[in-house]
Amino acid sequence: MSISPCGSDRETVIGVREILEILPQRYPFLLVDRIIHLDLEKNEIVGQKNLTVNETFFQGHFPGIPIMPGVLVLEALAQTGGILAYKKGYQDKIAVFLNITDVKFRKPIYPGDVLTLHIQSLFFGAKGGRVQGVAKVDN
Repeated sequence: MSISPCGSDRETVIGVREILEILPQRYPFLLVDRIIHLDLEKNEIVGQKNLTVNETFFQGHFPGIPIMPGVLVLEALAQTGGILAYKKGYQDKIAVFLNITDVKFRKPIYPGDVLTLHIQSLFFGAKGGRVQGVAKVDN
């Protein structure tokens, strides 16, 4: 199964209502607003998080210079990977971190940014899985 957006304007493939049916997280910890690309044959998914100044974490990280905490960027990637696992047939599983390697933060993420979450599945199995992810703002 391959579902992908048409043209340069990315369409919503999975909206927030379906995401709420898939993921157990709720506000303020739901960090994926929509899925804009899903290719189950290539084991890849692309999600988005639209960041507004109203996000609770911007109130204290850091006052006067609000930036998204890196750990929440990782959580947004994990949630996107969880949606991919669900769509690959692992509906009875919950995606949690067991290991994180080779993480680098290159630029801060500010209110008004759109965080694009790219996930490639390396494997999924009965006891777990492994994904590779990249989060970007403006490519």
